[in-house]
Amino acid sequence: MNLLFVHQNFPGQFKHLAPALAQAGHRVHAFAIGGSDVAGVEVLRYKPARGNGRDTHAYAREFETKVIRGEACATAALQLKASGYTPDVIIANPGWGESLFLKDVWPQARMLALIEFYYAAQGLDYGFDAEFHRTDVVDAAQLRAKNAHLLLALEAMDGGWSPTHFQRNTVPHSYRGRLEVIFDGIATDVVRPDAAATLSVAGHTFRAGEEIVTFINRNLEPMRGYHRFMRALPEILRRRPNAVALIIGGDGVSYGAAPPAGSTWQQIFLDEVRERLDMRRVFFLGRVPYGEYLKVLQVSACHVYLTYPFVLGWSCIEALSAGGLVVGSATPPVQEVIAHQKNGLLVDFFDAGALADTVIDSLARPAHYAPLRAAARETALTRYDLASLCLPQQMRLITNT
Repeated sequence: MNLLFVHQNFPGQFKHLAPALAQAGHRVHAFAIGGSDVAGVEVLRYKPARGNGRDTHAYAREFETKVIRGEACATAALQLKASGYTPDVIIANPGWGESLFLKDVWPQARMLALIEFYYAAQGLDYGFDAEFHRTDVVDAAQLRAKNAHLLLALEAMDGGWSPTHFQRNTVPHSYRGRLEVIFDGIATDVVRPDAAATLSVAGHTFRAGEEIVTFINRNLEPMRGYHRFMRALPEILRRRPNAVALIIGGDGVSYGAAPPAGSTWQQIFLDEVRERLDMRRVFFLGRVPYGEYLKVLQVSACHVYLTYPFVLGWSCIEALSAGGLVVGSATPPVQEVIAHQKNGLLVDFFDAGALADTVIDSLARPAHYAPLRAAARETALTRYDLASLCLPQQMRLITNT
């Protein structure tokens, strides 16, 4: 089959799927703006021809951006079509607009979409945290307009998938029936427990079995509960004098609002609690190579994962796969994965005291929570394993076999 992937930063979520399909004998191409090359995949890159107009209405600005990208991708598609190429299946992440017009170029191709999230003014991330979100008609209108390109993508797709039930259920009811639920997949043979794991950081060596609290996100920002973690951390370290905190994440913004000009969320919430912290026991690692990231998960005694009702991060499942004791927020994306006192622990996102108490108890009674760590690993193996579950399901969906 001729398979065409579309992702502005290819391979993105298709980093396992695209090469696996190529290895299975399919002819695989990809459209992208950036990203990297992938073995067996011919990556065709293109550039948008222009930027946004200066007078574009604020509500329409994001849609215009997506249309500009869709036009650029369609132009590249027309050139590819002129060479005689016709895809049997187009597999797109439509979040950036690239795939908007590809069904007009190849009407007979089957269009499959990876749908990560559909925005709403009630019940999801918007308005969840009153500390940062104002909920007014203007914001709600902008959020409604933000869905315009996604609605077109849903209309154009013949089918697709979402990584979790929570994410699929953000989509309007009339389109959910076209979407399967298939997680991206975790390489559980790589992300696994290691009781002998060690990690060297800034002249310190940390070992599995020590009182190590971990917190990991692409960027340290309110959307992922960084402020709630930092507000709980002083009490955790005060009551557990041998505990340390290892924190992975950049100082940018991945999803939520930007911090005040000239500052970062990382610094703002560190400064808020700095006077109550023993900074000799707090290690900000920034962004680290994947191997070091895995070591952090393996030495962790308690891993904190917090999020607004939004897309579930891979690190939550990878922490389970490493046999971690995860203390997660009792928010829908996490509750789909973690059952309290079964394979992890859940706390109210906004209750810093409960978070501190739960982490402290997990550090004080590691043997008591050992069954939860084993159950966490089992959850990753039986529900989210890449090789045995997720990748075969994705491949069957695409090849329709």
